[in-house]
Amino acid sequence: MKKLRIAQIAPLWFTIPPKKYGGIERIIAWLCDGLIEHGHEVTLFAAPGSKTRAKLVSVYPKPLIAEGIQWQNPLWNLRNLSAVYGKSHQFDIIHSHLDLWTLFFQELTATPTVHTFHNQLYREARGLDDRLSLFRVYRHSTNAVFISKSERAIAKVHFPKSWVIYNGNDLAHLYFSSRPKDYFAWIARINKHKGIENAIAACERAGEKLLLAGRLDPTQRDYFRKAIKPHLSRKIQYIGEIPEHELSAFYGGARALLYPIEWNEPFGLVMTEAMACGTPIIGYPRGSVPELVLQGKTGFLVKNIPGIVAAMTRINEIDRNMCRRWVERMFSKERMVEAYERLYYKILRRK
Repeated sequence: MKKLRIAQIAPLWFTIPPKKYGGIERIIAWLCDGLIEHGHEVTLFAAPGSKTRAKLVSVYPKPLIAEGIQWQNPLWNLRNLSAVYGKSHQFDIIHSHLDLWTLFFQELTATPTVHTFHNQLYREARGLDDRLSLFRVYRHSTNAVFISKSERAIAKVHFPKSWVIYNGNDLAHLYFSSRPKDYFAWIARINKHKGIENAIAACERAGEKLLLAGRLDPTQRDYFRKAIKPHLSRKIQYIGEIPEHELSAFYGGARALLYPIEWNEPFGLVMTEAMACGTPIIGYPRGSVPELVLQGKTGFLVKNIPGIVAAMTRINEIDRNMCRRWVERMFSKERMVEAYERLYYKILRRK
């Protein structure tokens, strides 16, 4: 089949891939490199310092986070989109990871746009009503990719053209471990909705060691000081944000990853990373969790803190080899790249 000229549009806050943890940024990096391995020509519109095999175009001299630019400020990402769509005739397909702002450009060109929704499309909180209303306005011209079936099912916008493609992992850099150490693990951005307090409460009740890892954004420092820091001890430890090359040791050393989230997360990449290292999951059945975790085979789905504690006592029943095989079958970067490639061709045939 014809090799494609593809534009990938990334958010500008972090490099692609990120220097530390960043799920969306790593997904974009793997997608760029995988498409190039398939022979396609890929141009990445992203923050400077990004290092993939794609041609890099940057519209700002630093990652926006380094300049203290707030997440809600769209201006430089709008300039990024302008740079892409001003050259739209140079591409066969444009793939955006920039959410709402792409809508205002996609109908200005005959080049099709694919959207991957990394963020929810169902919350109707203050400031988000206009976002959902605009997606409804553009729903017929939007090629929408959701990253889990659950996310598509609960989305408050129905797109006539929509698909589900799971995020993938670079399994060559996630090493299997058959012999965990003596701790349980939790990893995510520090945020109440990510279930960090539930993980702490379960380990305190069970008397188990817990290692907490993840980025602490400035907006969450007060929450961390009040709700998390008082619980830190010899057994409950916060070890900060982990660089990618240390992830396998962190995951593989854990008896299980605790993931008792309090929101309907579109896709918990950390769960598939942990399972790739042989580490089972104990999580609440919210959002994508029931799609990613095989009950009784790669972990346990529970409903409350006593359920977490009970599952911790049964964690040795899980075959860690099965965890790895499940991820290899369903959540590899190769599977993800092939799925997007098929989708690009399908959309172009319809055009």
